[in-house]
Order: sequence, then C-alpha cells, then structure tokens
Amino acid sequence: MYQQIADVLRQRIASGDLVAGDRLPTEAELSEEYEVGRGTARQALGMLVNEGLIVSARPRGYFVRERRPMVFRPQAEFRARPYSEEMDAFVTEHSADGREASQRIDVSIVEPPASVAKRLNLEPGELTAVRQRVRWLDGEPFNLNDSYFPLSIVQDSEIMRPADIVRGANKVLAELGHLQVRAIDELYVRMPTPEEAKRLELGAGTPVAEHVRTGYTAEGRPVRVAVSILPGDRHVITYEQEREPQDADAN
Repeated sequence: MYQQIADVLRQRIASGDLVAGDRLPTEAELSEEYEVGRGTARQALGMLVNEGLIVSARPRGYFVRERRPMVFRPQAEFRARPYSEEMDAFVTEHSADGREASQRIDVSIVEPPASVAKRLNLEPGELTAVRQRVRWLDGEPFNLNDSYFPLSIVQDSEIMRPADIVRGANKVLAELGHLQVRAIDELYVRMPTPEEAKRLELGAGTPVAEHVRTGYTAEGRPVRVAVSILPGDRHVITYEQEREPQDADAN
C-alpha cells in the first residue's frame, strides 16, 4: 500500500500538480485519506525522500524538492583557460546562473586504486599524486573530482599544491612535457560507496554517475586519470559532438 501511495504522490510531482516548495500531505492526512496506519504513510514519504523528490523539514512536514541540476560538460576538459583571472573555471562556469559556487582541494601522495594504476600503466608499488576536490553549489556538495597523476612526472610541480591552478592542471602537464592530445571517457551508473555518500551527504537510495577520463600524450602514454562522482539527482551530463568535414560531405 505504501508503494501505491508513493506512486500517486510521485505522479502529482511529475505532472506539476505539486511543484518545488509545495508541502505534501502529512502522515496523519495520508493515513486518513488512504485508511492506513501512520507507519505506512511514513514509508511512502520515505520512498520519495530516498528518490530525491521531496525533503523532510520536521516539524513543518515534507516538501517538494527544488531541482536545479548542474550541467556537467566532459568535452570542456581541454578548453583554453583561464576563463577569467578572478575566478577559477568551476566558479566562473556557474556564477552566471546566480548560484554560489565553491570547492575544497586536497592533495596527497597515495598508492592508487588498482583500476587507476591499470589505466596509468603503473608498475607495482608506483605512487601517484591525487588532487581531490569536493565542489559545492549553494552550500550543497554537488560532486567529487579526484585526479591522479604518476608522481614521477608531477613531483615538485604546481599540481602538488592544494590550491586551484588558474590555467589548469592539463596546462601544467603540457609545460612538464606531457601534452595530452586525446582522452578516453568511461561512464558508469551505480550506487555510491559509503565514503562517497559521506563526502556528498547523499540520502539513502541516491544513485551516482561515475565519469572516468584517461588522458594520453601523442606517444600514447597515460598521464592523468580523473574520476568524477556525480549524484543522479543533481546533474545533467551534456556532450557536444561535431561531424568531421568528410562525414558531412558524404551526405
């Protein structure tokens, strides 16, 4: 029965009958309307909380969540920087939306996860430098971005500093003699790990997209693996494609 109640409320949100900020019926009101116990009504509302459709604001009740997804553009990786001298790429890209953007950057030397070591073709025990970012919009953690570099090529460079690099880490790699000319993107959709859920303050039942980009030099050497974790209720992943001239001519 709680699933049926949740279905009705979900449909009301999808149809626009209930919009962002609207208050939902209380547990008591749902219990009376559907002739069920308070526990059943609570389960129905809990399902919608887990789906990211509503939020609990006790003791005032449950409200339709405002959804303002961030546009994630993987193809912007190699775009020229800086976008402006005053703000880093992330802040600049979203300031036009009137949203307050911020980030925290931590840098450490680690033995990377096996999946990263494999992508970077590292020898057993070879270390990496990792730049770990948590990015916020309007005070809410929106995504994670952890970039791994072979320590042997970035040691003593700006990449080791826990601060934003205005011209971008890719530019620093190029200055070190490791210009990336191509990248392989991978997208996975899954449930978050406990650590990811904690860092992103995710509610139960919220899936994430994992975007993994491996950057290569002209010689085919992988020099960077960037892993972005994007909560499904906070992002739209947008790709732009251009047709090669010969493809256009063929049609």
